Amino acid sequence: MSAHEAKFQFGQIVHHKLFDYTGVIFDIDPVFQGTDEWYGHVARSHPPKDKPWYHVLVHNAAHTTYVAEQNLERAETPQKILHPFVERLFGAFDGERYTLRQRTN
Repeated sequence: MSAHEAKFQFGQIVHHKLFDYTGVIFDIDPVFQGTDEWYGHVARSHPPKDKPWYHVLVHNAAHTTYVAEQNLERAETPQKILHPFVERLFGAFDGERYTLRQRTN
């Protein structure tokens, strides 16, 4: 496992450098957790598997994406994300990022 620390955090608004969309991070894997088949078909830029990968709720969409750290950057002008799961996962938006909702058992 890599000792690389995640550059981004839960609730942070990010911009995808290649596909030009924004979203909010809702989960982080310290290293790639997908299949080799998925990586071969979807990760065409062949980003490193031994660095963090992020699960992102995409703004103005109903889907999520799984993105390598190298393909993300901090959103220059963070804004609220319109996605059906935002309210389920997050609380307040402070103008920079969302706070995670407390999970109940």
